[in-house]
Amino acid sequence: MGIMVLLGAFAFCVVIGTPVAFALGISAIAAFWYEGLPLMIGFQRIVSGINVFALMAIPFFIFAGELMFHGGIAMRLVRFASAAVGAVRGGLGIVNVFSSMLFGGISGSAIADISALGSILVPVMKEKGYDADYAVNVTVTSSIAGIIIPPSHNMIIFAIAAGGGISISKLFLAGVVPGILMCLCLALAAYLVAVKRGYQAEPFPGWTALLLAFFGAIPGLLTAVIIVGGVLSGVFTVTESGAFGAIYAFVVTLVVYRSITIAKFRLAVTQAVKTTAMVMILIACAGAFAYMLTFYRVPARTVDLLTGLTDNPILVLLLINLVLLILGMIMDMAALILICTPIFLPVAHSLGIDPLQFGMILLVNLGLGLCTPPVGSCLFVGCAVGKLPMEKAVRTIWPFYIAILIALMLITFVPAISLTLPRLVGG
Repeated sequence: MGIMVLLGAFAFCVVIGTPVAFALGISAIAAFWYEGLPLMIGFQRIVSGINVFALMAIPFFIFAGELMFHGGIAMRLVRFASAAVGAVRGGLGIVNVFSSMLFGGISGSAIADISALGSILVPVMKEKGYDADYAVNVTVTSSIAGIIIPPSHNMIIFAIAAGGGISISKLFLAGVVPGILMCLCLALAAYLVAVKRGYQAEPFPGWTALLLAFFGAIPGLLTAVIIVGGVLSGVFTVTESGAFGAIYAFVVTLVVYRSITIAKFRLAVTQAVKTTAMVMILIACAGAFAYMLTFYRVPARTVDLLTGLTDNPILVLLLINLVLLILGMIMDMAALILICTPIFLPVAHSLGIDPLQFGMILLVNLGLGLCTPPVGSCLFVGCAVGKLPMEKAVRTIWPFYIAILIALMLITFVPAISLTLPRLVGG
């Protein structure tokens, strides 16, 4: 009955519109009260949920992403991607995908990706004769590259939710190949849709223009190199690399590009504080919720349930993917990472799946959920940027969904995609 109180209170809070973070906290406290446990323990679990040093990296990563978003780095990455791949049929669609891969790998945020690149590329694509739905669909689906390609604060949340025993630097490495693979699948989908609709290629700007665009993008691209390279080399901890990355982003936008103003800096600080506050409240409340899930043995029961349905590991993995996809359509990503990791990671472990590979499976599934109705935040933001009704976007987005699902199946059933790089570089 206690588990019904926990889940029922949570479902009720979500249905009446309570923010997910507070829904997690309220339902956890309700379960504590029902079981007669001291409420002080519940509040201690809430506080201990964010009393983790590794979480200090999150505000630094978020702030670095906001500085790069408002400091003009996105525009230079778009110019470089356009010069490199814009001469292909439907080239602006492919430019959109590879710009997301470059900027997402720096900002680590899907929403920042859409806001920065969408506001630049969607109007340009419309001007060049591309349909609004195509422009929005490419922008929305490619934005989740920032979740997979390091550095990503969602990977830090996953590592914390997994109990802190997973190396964040190895998680960063594990995301490189899956992220690139997903972007290649999306680029192919963008090309095929462009050919079907008869979009024309952009003229090649010449090697000189390509080199100039590349050199202009180097300072921004080095942000990700410094952050990830510093962690992997042992020069920085994850937290230190985030702090240094924020300082570097500020110096680049202020001294090199000279594009950051006091107003833009103030906006970057404000947005970073708001986002950090939301993430930290969510993590804190999820700590108490996860405690009660463990109290009711939900992870162990889930393992028994799924392995009891079938002993075929392929079917179990497909079931996990299906559940994560459905949950991703109706809930926020960070909350689901915190809730689903302690439930499904033991199942994955029982099947012999490496935690690094499971992390990639989880992130891709929940990333796809950001692009799907009814609660897909990336889809809402993309449609707002493109001034397109959501129903029109959803009607033609399915080729891009298929591309992400193909990448997801490869990541799920080919462990080498996620594990080769961490084993080669991470030892």
